[in-house]
Amino acid sequence: MTTIRREVLTLPAAPLGPDNPLPPLRPLDEAHRIDDRDRADLPRDMARQVDYEPLRSLLPVRVRDGYDRERAPRGLDALVIENDRLRATVLPGLGGRIASLHHKPTGRELLYVNPVLQPANFALNGAWFSGGIEWNIGATGHTTLSCSPVHAARVPAPDGGEMLRLWEWERLRDLPFQVDLWLPDGSDFLYVGARIRNPHERPVPTYWWSNIAVPEDRRVLAPADEAWHFGYERRLRRVPVPEYDGVDRTYPLNSTYAADYFYEVPDDRRRWIAALDEDGHGLVQTSTDLLRGRKLFVWGTGPGGRRWQEWLTEPGTGGYCEIQAGLVRTQLEHVKLEAESEVSWLEAYGPLDAAPDGDWPTVLRRAEDRLEAALPRADVDAAYDAWRPYADTEPGERLATGSGWGALEVLRAGWKLPGTPFDEDTLGEEQRPWVHLLRTGSLPEPEHYEPPGGTLVARPWRDMLETTAATPLAEYHLGVAQWHGDDRAQAVRSWERGLKCAAGRWPLLRCLAVADQQDGHLERAADRYAEAFDDLCARRTDAAAEGDAGWAAVTAALGREAIGALLAAGRTADARAVWERLDPATRARGRFRLAEGELLAAEGRTEEARAVFDDGFEVADLREGADSIGLLWARLGDAPLPARYDFRMWPGGE
Repeated sequence: MTTIRREVLTLPAAPLGPDNPLPPLRPLDEAHRIDDRDRADLPRDMARQVDYEPLRSLLPVRVRDGYDRERAPRGLDALVIENDRLRATVLPGLGGRIASLHHKPTGRELLYVNPVLQPANFALNGAWFSGGIEWNIGATGHTTLSCSPVHAARVPAPDGGEMLRLWEWERLRDLPFQVDLWLPDGSDFLYVGARIRNPHERPVPTYWWSNIAVPEDRRVLAPADEAWHFGYERRLRRVPVPEYDGVDRTYPLNSTYAADYFYEVPDDRRRWIAALDEDGHGLVQTSTDLLRGRKLFVWGTGPGGRRWQEWLTEPGTGGYCEIQAGLVRTQLEHVKLEAESEVSWLEAYGPLDAAPDGDWPTVLRRAEDRLEAALPRADVDAAYDAWRPYADTEPGERLATGSGWGALEVLRAGWKLPGTPFDEDTLGEEQRPWVHLLRTGSLPEPEHYEPPGGTLVARPWRDMLETTAATPLAEYHLGVAQWHGDDRAQAVRSWERGLKCAAGRWPLLRCLAVADQQDGHLERAADRYAEAFDDLCARRTDAAAEGDAGWAAVTAALGREAIGALLAAGRTADARAVWERLDPATRARGRFRLAEGELLAAEGRTEEARAVFDDGFEVADLREGADSIGLLWARLGDAPLPARYDFRMWPGGE
C-alpha cells in the first residue's frame, strides 16, 4: 500500500538568510521578453497571450538576496510518498519540490538530484536552487515560492489509499493552488493532480510550468517536428526538430549556448516529454491535454553555461538540463483565468525504456508505443476524472505549514475554498499589522523605529490604506501600493506627505530616491539616498538596534543602493563615505566586494580594483544573465575575463 511519512534529508546547504527589507520598486528585470521583430510571425493566440498582462513588478513579494555560498550540513524536512514501485521525496519547506523520484525495481533515480542546496538568483524574487521537479506558478520565470514553505497534509486518494496534498497562496497574482500526489498500488507512475483557482470577481492572468531536472547526457524526446527557439539574445524563432542549424538539438550537450526549445506539439498528439540515456532508460512525463506545452532548456557547453552549472552545485557533479510542461506553448505567455473559475489537469511521471537513437519519426513512434503500453492515454484521462471529486476533500493530518498570506486573504474576503483551507492559526508576525488594519481600520506603529514590514498592494488593501489615518507609516505603505498600481505621481505625493512628520525618514527618502532615478533625476536621487543612509545610521545607533539582524539587512540593502546611486551621479567621495560606514561583515560579502571594485575604478585606483579580482570574490546573488562582473573587468584592462568570473551565456557575450 502507498505510505506517506516524514523524513529528514541532510545535505550541505547554504542558509537563505533574511529577505531584502526594501520594497522592490524598480521594473522587473525580466529576460523573457521578445524582440518586436518576431511578433508578426506568431500564431494569433500565442501573440495575444504574449501581450496579456506580463508581470511588471514583484510587489508585494520581497527580494530574497540574504543567502551566501558557505555550505554546511543541514537537515531539511522531507515527506516521502512510496508504494512498492516508486519513492518520491518532497521538500515542503522549499516550494513542495520533488527532490527525488526513485524507481525501486531497477534501482534508478529518474531525476537529476542536486547533492547540495545552493540558492542562486534565478527565481523571480531571487533565491532558487536546481534539481528535482518544481511547480512554477505566477508569471514567467521560476516561482517566488521556490525557497518558501507550502502547506501539506494527508488526503484520501481515488483508489482508497492516501494522497499528499500541497497548497499555497501565490501572491503575485493572488491565486490559491494545490498539487495532489499519489501512487496507485503497483503503479510505476506518480500521479499529480494540479488546480489553480481564481476566487476574484475579475479575470486574472495565470501561468504554470512543471519544471523537471534530468541529467544532461540524455536525448530529449517530444512529439513535435518544430519548436520555438528562445535564447539570451531575446529572439523567438520557429526552428525544425530535431536538427537546427546543422546540429541535432535534442541532445543537450550538442548546444553551445543556453537556450529554450518550446515544442510545437500538434493538437491531436498525446502530450508527453522524455529524457533517455544512451541505453534507452530514463524518465517520461505525460498529462491530460490541457497541459499542452513542452520545453527543453539547455545550459550549453560554452564557458558561461559550464560555470553556471558548477555554480549551482559543486565541481565534479554531473550537469543537468530541464524538461518542462506548461499551460501554453511558451513561457512568454500568460493565460486568462476567468472570474470565479478554476483550471485543473493531471500529470504522470515514471520510467520509460525505449531506444533513443535513430531517425526522428521512428524514435518517436517507438517511444510513444512504449509509453502507451506502460500507461495508456485513456488511463491518464480516467485518472483525472477519478481525482476531480477528491480535489475538494478536506485535508486530514497536517504535515507541514506554509505562509499566513492565504489566511489573511480568506479573512478579508470570506472566500470558501474547499480542499485548501487557509486557517487563521497560520497567521503570523508578517500578517499581524494587516490583520490590525482589517479589524480596526488603522496600522499599528512599529516600535523602536524598526524597519517597516512588507506592503500589500492589491486594490482592496490600497482602499483601506487610503481611508486610514495618514500617519507616516500609512503614507509609506499607501505610496508603495500606488506605485505598484502605476499611479506614480500620487505615490510621490504620499511619500512626501509622510516625510513631513516622520521621525524615521529613511524609508520614505529611499522610495523618493527610486522615483527620482526612474525619472532620470540622478543628482536628486543621490541626495536623497545620502540623506536616507545618514538617517538610517542614526536610527541604528539606538540600543535596540545593535546586533539586530533586521537592521543589519536593511543597512546592507540601503548602503548597496546608495553607493550605486552616488557613483551614477559621479559622487565618488560620498559613495566612499557610505562604504566606510558599512560593517566589516557586510563589506566582506561578494556583492560588496564587487561594489568596492566599482568604487575603486571610479576613483581611478585601477590596480587596487584589479587586486579585488586577484583576491577572489563570489557574488552569491549574481543574476542570471548579468554582466556586471565582465563590464567592470573590461574597464580595468584588456586581459581576458578569468574563467571563475565568466557567467556569460550568449554568443555576443563570449
